[in-house]
Amino acid sequence: MGKKATKSTRKFAASGQLKKTIQARRKFRDIKKKAEKRKGSGKGKDGEAREDEDGSDEEEEEKEAGGSSGKFKGMSVDDFLGGGFMQGASDDEASEEDAISQDEDEDEEGSEFDDDNESFADVDDLEDEGEAHLVELSKLAEKDPEFFKYLQDNDRELLDFSLSGANAAASEDEEDEEEDDEEAMEEDVTPVLTKEILRKWQKALLEHRSLKALRKLLIAFRSAVHMNEEDQVVAWRIDSASVYGKLVTTALRYTPVILEHHGPYRSLANGKFKAPTQTNKWKTLQKLILSYFHNVLHLMGQIADNDMLRLAFTETAKLVPYVTGNRKTVKVYLKTCLSYWSSAEDNVRISAFLSVRRLAGAMDESVLDLVLKNTYLTLVRSCKSTSAHTLPTINLMKNSASELFCTDHSASYQHAFGYIRQLAIHLRNSMKTKTKEAYKQVYNWQYVHCVDFWALVIARACDKQTLIDRGGAESELKALIYPLVQVALGAARLIRNPRSFPFHLHIMRSILHLTSHTNVYVPLAPYLLPVLTSTLSASTKPKPSTLRPLDFETHIRAPQQYLKTRVYNEGLAEEAAFLLAAYLASAPVQGSIGFPELVVPITLLLRKAIKGARAAQGKLAKAKETALTKTLVDRVDDSARWVEGRRAGVPFAPGKLAEVERWEDALKVEDAPLARYVKVQRKAREKRRQLVEKAREGEDEILEED
Repeated sequence: MGKKATKSTRKFAASGQLKKTIQARRKFRDIKKKAEKRKGSGKGKDGEAREDEDGSDEEEEEKEAGGSSGKFKGMSVDDFLGGGFMQGASDDEASEEDAISQDEDEDEEGSEFDDDNESFADVDDLEDEGEAHLVELSKLAEKDPEFFKYLQDNDRELLDFSLSGANAAASEDEEDEEEDDEEAMEEDVTPVLTKEILRKWQKALLEHRSLKALRKLLIAFRSAVHMNEEDQVVAWRIDSASVYGKLVTTALRYTPVILEHHGPYRSLANGKFKAPTQTNKWKTLQKLILSYFHNVLHLMGQIADNDMLRLAFTETAKLVPYVTGNRKTVKVYLKTCLSYWSSAEDNVRISAFLSVRRLAGAMDESVLDLVLKNTYLTLVRSCKSTSAHTLPTINLMKNSASELFCTDHSASYQHAFGYIRQLAIHLRNSMKTKTKEAYKQVYNWQYVHCVDFWALVIARACDKQTLIDRGGAESELKALIYPLVQVALGAARLIRNPRSFPFHLHIMRSILHLTSHTNVYVPLAPYLLPVLTSTLSASTKPKPSTLRPLDFETHIRAPQQYLKTRVYNEGLAEEAAFLLAAYLASAPVQGSIGFPELVVPITLLLRKAIKGARAAQGKLAKAKETALTKTLVDRVDDSARWVEGRRAGVPFAPGKLAEVERWEDALKVEDAPLARYVKVQRKAREKRRQLVEKAREGEDEILEED
């Protein structure tokens, strides 16, 4: 019994290419024979040449006569089996030259078709791979639980795969595909995509991991993306919105699974990845992937559904290892992700950032440098203006970007050094020029957020937990603590007037966060005490006002109408007292064995300011400011006595630094009275902030139902 033809052979014959290929081979063989005859006539092979010439002459005569038997006369066995009986040959030289070029083109097309069949892994016998596929299905829940859950919810029957019905399903699919192709060729119109066709592709993708089905799916996906564009020629017409949504979802969810099956990449222990090995199969796939990737990016600019955008970012992040070799695609993808990261809803922002972080996991250092640079520049552009509505977004961007910069400390050091140096240059120019325009180079929101961002990055990189994760090795970014602190404190010293105090408080918050996480002592009291004592000054009496309390988180410069008002004075006192208490309660200060001596000048200065304010203005004047300051002084004194009690029985002298460090490490700073006071104040401030946020959004707690 003869061997059954494969599916690719049957489809090749049905498409009409077999007849053309046989004809082209016959023509090429005739031309080759004539060339050999000419060569053989000069080498003593006249007899054979004559016989061939006679045979060819007889064949020509019989063809001209039109005899039916003339088609076979003078034809060799090879010619007959090659299909020479199907169509007569032409002896025209021009037509022969055209046939040669056509043969070469068709041979190239045929080879591409064969290569496509091999590279797209069209499975001819489902029985052979059925068992392996069942094993893959059983592992799908572990490898990609999200995709497995999607199949359970939406395409349950695709998971109900059995070997018994596989051959029947495969043969039916083959017949249906052939019928679809024939109908499309007969009608010569753009076919309409239906759910049944999509279902066939899904089954082929899930059951066979068929790359040919993936190619058809992505061609239809391209048609969906560009279907409303006049200059684009599409292969499918989509008339249903449900089919459109199903097609987009299928392409996004199925493509990463199929590509990971045929071109797996290597994930390293440090979170980075290596691109798949370059093979002939991979080269064929790469063109398909890049085309699909650009189509997805084009689709993102057309849709406004947040759920679909999240899905697009989540699934394209899985394909990042396949596109890092193409720099143009990387730049376009990074630009798209950063655009949504800086302007979309919070859930879409997070998905876009996860895609950026995935891109930063490439082994190519140039890709990481590109990601870090563009991320920082996008952040700087986004924080040019700050309000109560944009501040949460900016904080989210700063926190996520700081996490990105901490993925590779050595690569981040180069960028951090350069950008902190830029801040120092702006500060130096402002100190030299001393003009209004020069001051604006420092006293702006971008400068404040940049200082705060680098404080976040260095604090995260030098934190105790990070030090443990790195095996005790110090971060390269630790060397930037000193220059960043110098730049920040220099900016705070640039202008010293009540109107610029909100700017000073922003800088102090950033440095306080840095010192708390890095355990580095920075003297912030000389910058906070002038702000607090100015509110207790005996020379000025605040005037009453009906203005709302100033939100210091969204202002770096007090409006003119707030100056010398009671509401501004009380707000300054509250903010400065809280920051000073948080600074004194931090580990570098409160955890020092010399804390009682360290706070002596601070408490003396504050007591003097309280006494002067009460004597000049009376007991009722500046009551809130003096009460805040008095409470702070009492908590500081309690903490000083608490430290004195802990160190009373130490057996070592101050010169024993090793013993001193050991004692400070064992001291529980969070149990100090000042630390407990700061904790209570922080909770009260957070609760008040939430109430203000609800009021801003128009929500009323009284009207809410339980």
